[in-house]
Amino acid sequence: MTASPSLSVVVPVFNERDNVAPLVHEITAALRGRIDFEIVYVDDHSRDDTLQVLQALKADVPELRVVRHLVQSGQSTAIRTGVKAARGAWIATLDGDGQNDPADIPKLLDERAKAAPDIRLFAGWRVNRRDSGSKRWASRYANAIRANMLRDATPDTGCGIKLFERAAFLDLPYFDHMHRYLPALMQRAGWKTVSVPVNHRARSSGVSKYNNLQRALVGIRDLMGVAWLIKRSKVTQVQEIE
Repeated sequence: MTASPSLSVVVPVFNERDNVAPLVHEITAALRGRIDFEIVYVDDHSRDDTLQVLQALKADVPELRVVRHLVQSGQSTAIRTGVKAARGAWIATLDGDGQNDPADIPKLLDERAKAAPDIRLFAGWRVNRRDSGSKRWASRYANAIRANMLRDATPDTGCGIKLFERAAFLDLPYFDHMHRYLPALMQRAGWKTVSVPVNHRARSSGVSKYNNLQRALVGIRDLMGVAWLIKRSKVTQVQEIE
C-alpha cells in the first residue's frame, strides 16, 4: 500500500463481528490490482468482539486500517471519522452489514472516469432492494417526501455505497445523520451528483440497528433542517487576481 492511496474505502461498523471478514475480503478482491487503496474501518464502540476481529485481520490485510470511537457516536460521525482519517483524495463508503456489494466500487470508479469534473458524488441506487417489505415501503415513502422538499434528483439517497471527493465532503456542514443527505448537501455546495444502479444483498448475519419508526422520527427533523440549509445557502464564484 502506498503512503497516499488513490482511494480510501470507509466502512462504519457497530456490532458486526460476523460480517467484517467476508466484507474485507470482498473489498480486496474487487480492488487489488486495479487501484492503490486502503480500507478504513471505524468501530463505533461495538459491544461484541468486532474490534478484535478487525485487529486479527490486519495481520493478513495490509490495506486495512482500524480506528475506534471511545463512545458510541452514530453512523454519520463514524463516516466522518473515517473520511478524516483517510489518506485518499477520493472516498468510497460501504455499510458494514454486507448488503452493499464491493464489486460495485469499480463501477463507480468507471463512472467517475468518464464524468465531468464538477461531479463530486456518485451515489449508489439500489434498484432491486433485498430488504423486508415494510422497510422497502418506508424507504420509498421517505424518498418521495425528501425528493419533493429538497429537489435533489436522487432516487435512493440512503444507499450506503457512494464515491465522493474527500475535500468536498469535509467542506460540507456536519450534523448527525448527514450521511442520508449527501446528494442534497453536495448540490448545495455547488457540485453535481449522479446516481448509479448498484447491487443490493440480503443481510447474511446480525440485525439492523434501526427500525422504521426510529428512522421516520429522526428523518422528519433532519429533513426540515436540510431544507433550511439549502434555502439559506449561497454559492459564490471566486477569481484570483494576478
